Amino acid sequence: MSDLDLNDVAAFVRVVEHSGFAKAARELGVPTSTVSRAVARLEDAVGVRLLHRTTRNLSVTSEGNAFHQRVGPLIASLRDATRTLGSGSKEPEGLLRVTAPNDIGSAFLSEEVVRFCDRYPLLRAELMLTNRKLNLVSEGIDVAVRAGRLESSSLVARKVGTLHVELYAAPSYAERHRLPTTLAELARHQIIGFAAKAGKVSWQLEGPRGQETLELNCRIACDDFGFVRAAAVAGGGIGLLPRMISATEVASGRLLRVLPEYGQKGAALYVVYPSARQVPTKVSLFRDFLAKSCAQEIQE
Repeated sequence: MSDLDLNDVAAFVRVVEHSGFAKAARELGVPTSTVSRAVARLEDAVGVRLLHRTTRNLSVTSEGNAFHQRVGPLIASLRDATRTLGSGSKEPEGLLRVTAPNDIGSAFLSEEVVRFCDRYPLLRAELMLTNRKLNLVSEGIDVAVRAGRLESSSLVARKVGTLHVELYAAPSYAERHRLPTTLAELARHQIIGFAAKAGKVSWQLEGPRGQETLELNCRIACDDFGFVRAAAVAGGGIGLLPRMISATEVASGRLLRVLPEYGQKGAALYVVYPSARQVPTKVSLFRDFLAKSCAQEIQE
């Protein structure tokens, strides 16, 4: 294998990111032929074909995809480091890739990401919302927002808060059913359960008499808080939901607190990123921004 030219590697990464030579060339400010020759030199150096080219289509080979997964994040880090050194400032720019669970992403992060991008206009954000725990390094993800126990790994995790959980129902449900005034009355209500087992949920709630446990039958159950919230908004019953996921619906009047003296201290919320060494500016700023937002949203 010949020595690799990092300029050729960077050109290949741009081509894959933009799915074509022309767009990559425009971003690099060079002719398309220059980018094409750079990729050809890289293929000669590594001894395998990285791209399939036709007159109309371009696709990445399996070897090219594997190579891109390894070098893409490295090239992005080099770009970020170069921009930081050159500008002498902490103004982030480029692409910030974030992954989070579906419910936290759509109900909480959407607003926070908009605010963050408004504050740093040179930055672009790309979110991957999934309940699967993606591999940050191999998939080129800058930061993850995760709740609950974290698996032991080489990743860096910073706790930013705790998901406080409370009871909610829609005004339409309250009009049809007199809302409970005691925990015991919940057994007579329609319950929307999260992660139910055999149609039942076990709720451990803290209240005036300390912690109390209820075993309740579910009318509707789902393993996604976003669905539980939507079902509650639709008037389907009473749901136990994280405050941060329900805040917007409460502010708009679409959800009401039920038995407000009761609640539950839920899972810890973390910001996770690949390494504590040479953390990119965009990651450290987003981490700190989210920690501040969570401190306001989630009162410990």
